[in-house]
Formats: sequence, C-alpha cells, structure tokens
Amino acid sequence: MDVPSLNAFLLVGGLVLLAGVLAVRASVRFGLPTLVLYLLIGVALGEAGVGIQFHDPNIAQAIAYAALIVILAEGGLTTRWKDVRGSMPMGVSLATVGVGVSTALIAVFGHYVLGLDWVLAILLGAVFAPTDAAAVFSTLRRVPLTKRVSSALESESGLNDAPTIVLVVLVSTSQAGEYGVVLAGLMILYQLVAGAGIGLLLGWLGSTMLRRVALPAPGLYPLMIMTITLLAYALGATAQASGFAAVYVAALSLGNAHLPHRAATRSFAEGLAWLAQIGLFVMLGLLSSPAEMPGAFVAALAVGAVLTFVARPVSVFVSTVVFRLKVREQLFLSWAGLRGAVPVVLATIPLAQGVEDADWLFAVVFIVAVVFTLLQAPALPFMADKLGVSPGVDAHDAELESAPLERVEADLIQVRVPDGSKLHGVTIEELRLPPGVTVPLLVRGNETAVPDTRTQLRYGDEVLIVAPRALRSATERRLRAVGRRGRLAGWFGEDGR
Repeated sequence: MDVPSLNAFLLVGGLVLLAGVLAVRASVRFGLPTLVLYLLIGVALGEAGVGIQFHDPNIAQAIAYAALIVILAEGGLTTRWKDVRGSMPMGVSLATVGVGVSTALIAVFGHYVLGLDWVLAILLGAVFAPTDAAAVFSTLRRVPLTKRVSSALESESGLNDAPTIVLVVLVSTSQAGEYGVVLAGLMILYQLVAGAGIGLLLGWLGSTMLRRVALPAPGLYPLMIMTITLLAYALGATAQASGFAAVYVAALSLGNAHLPHRAATRSFAEGLAWLAQIGLFVMLGLLSSPAEMPGAFVAALAVGAVLTFVARPVSVFVSTVVFRLKVREQLFLSWAGLRGAVPVVLATIPLAQGVEDADWLFAVVFIVAVVFTLLQAPALPFMADKLGVSPGVDAHDAELESAPLERVEADLIQVRVPDGSKLHGVTIEELRLPPGVTVPLLVRGNETAVPDTRTQLRYGDEVLIVAPRALRSATERRLRAVGRRGRLAGWFGEDGR
C-alpha cells in the first residue's frame, strides 16, 4: 500500500470510526441497536453506496474472529462471578442443549418447508442457534433485570459460540458426515470443556503473575490482561479446543481477580470492544450484497419468525426445565435471544469454504439480523417490565455509582438524592452506615462541603462515600433502604435489596 492509499484509508477509517461513536449516542436516544446502525453504515459504504468493493470472505472471517475475541474478552472482564455463578449451569445448558434443539428445529423447517438440501438446512439452523455476545453485552446491560435472568443470558452468549462454530465448520467442510452424529457431538463437548479448562488455567496463571510483578506504568496492566486473553484463544485453538470458550473463561477469571488498576483495565477493554464492534459490523455491511437481498427477503422473514416464536422458546424450555424457571422468565429468555453479528460471522464460514448457495444463506442471515434485532431489542425494557423480570427498583431510590480505590482496597460511591427520596431530611448520622465507612464530601448546587454527623441531606444533593470493598454491598443496601422508607427503614423491614 503506497502513502496516498494509506492516507485515504486512514481518512475513511477515521470518519467511519467517528460516525460509529456518534451512532452510539443516537442508538441510546432513539432506542435503536447500535449493531444495526453499523451494518447500515457498511452497506452505505459498499457496492450499492459509495462503491467500496469488499468480497473476500476469508479476510472477513479472520477480522470477524479477531473482533469476537475482543468482544468476549470485554464481556468476561466486566462480568462479576458472584452474579453469574448461580446461573452458570443454566447458561451452559442454553449454550449446548439449547443450541442443539434450535439447530434441529430450524434445519427441519429449512428442509421440509423451504426445500433446502440437508447440508444447507443444517447450516441455516446452526448459524442462527447462538445468541450474539455483542448484542447481549451492549443491549441487555442497559435493561434492569434480575440477576438470575441477566447472568443466564450473559453466560449463554459467552459460551454458545464454541459449539456452533465447530458444527458450522464440520458441516461446511463435509466432515460431519464422515464423523457421524455421536463423534461430532463428542468433538463439540471436548472443544467446550478443553477450551474452558485452558481459559481457567491461563486466567489463574495471569492473575498470579500480575499480582507478583510490579509493572513500571499503569497502562501496561490493561495491555497485559488483554494479551493473556489473546493467548488463551491461541492456545485453545492450537490444542484443537474452543479458543472462544478459552477467551471468555480466562477474561472472567482475570476480571474477578484482585488485580491492580482494574478500573483502568475495564475501561480499556470496553473501548477496545466498542472499536471491535464498529469494525466488525461495518465490515459485514461491506461484505453484504444488497442486490441479492430481495430474492432472500421472504425466506428470511419466515426463518426469523420460526426462530423467534418457535425454535428459541422451545430450546429455552428444554434447556431450563430442570432449573424450575418461572414461565415469565422463560418467555423473557426466549425474547431476549438476540441475533446480531455472530450469525453473520458464522455465515462467512460456508462462504469461505465455497458451499453451494452460501451467498443466499448470507443474505438470509443478514436480513434476519437487521429486521429481528430492530423488532426485539427496543422492546426489551417493555417485556422485562411486563413479565416481571425487572428488579423493581423504586423510582425514588438513591442513584448509586461506584468506582474502585485500588490502593486502599475500597470503593468510592457517588450518591444522588432524587426528588421524592426519603433521604431528604436525614442526617449523616441517621444513615447508620457500617463502621469504617466515611462521608468525605457533599455537593449541593455549585458548592462543596465536608459534612459532619449533623448535616442533613436535601433533594439534589450529591454525596461521596468511601467504603471498604467488603462493606460496599451493605452500604448500598442501607442507602437504598433509607431512600425508600426513611431513617426508620429497619423498623419497616426494608433491607434495600
């Protein structure tokens, strides 16, 4: 690439990145999923718009794999193990049994209703089986959900890429027929278990090393942690295991270890994940061919409807029946099975392998990803509220945000007293925060002050509280309790949960 070409590439890339970041703001304001906006940016830049030509599925697959590694790493690093621990078995069931059930149902529909041969029908089912990690991590974390539901969705999206990628590769390369169902199933099980084991090992080794080695600059810690997750993928793939499972488990292990500069690491990983999402979705939009969309539109709507209203609900029911989920929780899990970039990425595998009618499959997957993400994602808050899977936080609860203070192993909690909160009129002493928790700063209007025990809180006040890490949860519960029932919250049985 010569210098003028490099300059043009940097100019276009910079403009696309700037548009992608601004699209985040638009998506939050109008309730649109960012992945759809990024895909449409890619389409606008492609052959039907600006005219940029990009038709290499091998390069697309390599870029997509790299982006998924970063997205899964960010998901693991920002997930609290204590939140997902109880729902991890359910997530594993959704990522294995659920994938199998969904694949089978869509494959049967594709073969007997759409008239596809079994190879293409199974590929159609397999690419739609997994939920999308990027869509789940970015969209669902804006929707208040009970921990049981949100952790099941997050663990499912972090693990279900592994078995589906193996299945799509086996079918695309015609190896599935050679191995048979039993052997292929054992291979998928090995990939998932071995990948998770490798990720756990590297996560433990990495956290042990980082606790004992003092790096000369704080910025090196995020770089080291992301490098360890990349090594987890490479080692997993080299061992013929699932590199994606290794990445997620390694990141989950590192994110929950008491490492220096964890806040900086999470911010760094979050920024990289946004960059990966923008690049991934724009690239997939470039790869698409709008000229082929009309011929696949009707089939795509039919497949999307069967997936959303039949295959996903049945797979959720079968996967979670032993966990005694309530019907409303199963319904929400069914609706929240977002399909975004991952199915489109999986569709690049048969493209790269030259599978017959792979172009049609890619068009179908692209249409379903756009149309049904637009249908499902904006309705998630409404569905969560109507199905009762929102934690039901009171509108007058104190608004709490926390940030870690690494050197003293404490957290800085920022509290805002909203209108209607029972914190109004309560003194600092009457908060009865746990011993060892201090209140060093009060912001009222444009003035700041150091409060004492007799200082009364007022509507609109912002208070900074320093709590030892072990007392943070108890402090937040007490603040919520007082915000709901006032200084005598304990007498009313309010514990702030």
